Amino acid sequence: MNLMNISKLNRDEILEGSFGIEWESLRARGEGELSLTPHPKIFGDKYSNPLITTDFSESQIEIITPTFNTIDEAFDTFSLLSDLVNSSLPDDEYLWFQSIPCILPYWNEIPIAQYPKEGKSSQKYRENLAKKYGVKKQMISGVHFNFSFSDNFLKKIYSIKDSKLTFIEFKNQVYLKIARNYLRYCWLIIYLTGCSIGSHKTFSKDCIHLMDACDDYGSYYSTKGPSFRNASCGYKNLKNLYPSYDSVEEFTKDINRFIENGDLSEAKELYTQIRLKPKNPNDLLNSLNKDGIEYIEIRTLDINPFYQCGLVRHDMKFLHLFLIYSLIKDESDYQDWQIEAKLNEENTAESAYDESMRLLRDGHEVTLKSWASEIINEMYGMCEVLGIDEAQTLNLMLKRISNPKLTYGQRLLKLIKENGYINTHTLLSKNNKQTSINNVKNMDVNKSKELKKYVNIALTGC
Repeated sequence: MNLMNISKLNRDEILEGSFGIEWESLRARGEGELSLTPHPKIFGDKYSNPLITTDFSESQIEIITPTFNTIDEAFDTFSLLSDLVNSSLPDDEYLWFQSIPCILPYWNEIPIAQYPKEGKSSQKYRENLAKKYGVKKQMISGVHFNFSFSDNFLKKIYSIKDSKLTFIEFKNQVYLKIARNYLRYCWLIIYLTGCSIGSHKTFSKDCIHLMDACDDYGSYYSTKGPSFRNASCGYKNLKNLYPSYDSVEEFTKDINRFIENGDLSEAKELYTQIRLKPKNPNDLLNSLNKDGIEYIEIRTLDINPFYQCGLVRHDMKFLHLFLIYSLIKDESDYQDWQIEAKLNEENTAESAYDESMRLLRDGHEVTLKSWASEIINEMYGMCEVLGIDEAQTLNLMLKRISNPKLTYGQRLLKLIKENGYINTHTLLSKNNKQTSINNVKNMDVNKSKELKKYVNIALTGC
């Protein structure tokens, strides 16, 4: 897919798509301890509520937005839902605004999500994951961004390209190329958005061992890297698994091989920075082969503690541009690109602020700043050709590259040095809850049918 083909479309057609957000967060209480109470009744049945559910644990709330035609609609709805959730928690509870967990009890006291009879397979799956990876690793939380181009966009590009492929095959190739390039360059997203640099002593020891500093309150932190959720100690498969992204057939064949070898229990256990999502998630591999790739799921983003919904609008807009860039960007033919990409991902997560750290680019060492600046400059050029006016967003990212002190990770580092890991996040989390309470108080539900709809669905237990 080249830039000139896409430039034949107008700006609005290029930016058309489907956008959704999924967000996990622990419920904390007191001075940063994990809340061990069941999923709050105000949100109704976690198995049937389409907006508010749990992830691994009863203590881990998950918000899932519907899909929207614009990022602004998705972001605004997500922000509303996060306000509703946080403000609806008991007075002594709040959402934990950090991807790395709060103060955890002994592993056997962490409550795995409980489901009714029809959801027992989901409960069993979680129990098996707990045995395989450990309960505490399951408590890592984050943000997922779901995206697909509009069919209108894809069909127009398909007609311009004069492809011999069927439309489904062409659509698959679009998302496969994005997946390959996203994996190559997701280290940049980790640098720009990473903000998980600390850990309480009750969390996983393999993360703590990677951190180079400690506070006076039983926690550890790193002065070198922005995202230990994405580090080698994060929630990852026990073995490095590199499926082929050359075709859907090869991808599904490799996943089946991993399952047969015992590396995965089922297809959804493959933990990668980007996922290929099917039309029927309950029959993932067969649906991919039959129906093609429906959309992609980006799994890189940390929870941002500086904002009341844990997410920043400009970061979402940049991610959208980055996915368009991933479609347009020419690929190298370097054979070990997946191995190299994984190293870059983890080295950035653990050591991006260390000026001696080097990334690998087709087997050659390069500095993060030089490569990151090159990518942003290419994105400026892309936006100019396509008529996309997002200079403000790109300017913000370029500033974070030239001055690491502007990154979320380094802003967080300053606070942790002053107040400690737990105290910092307890204060930020409680402030975010108060902001949500104030936002909800100022809502006039009766004046907005859309707002009333989401309130009624989210708070099904009212």
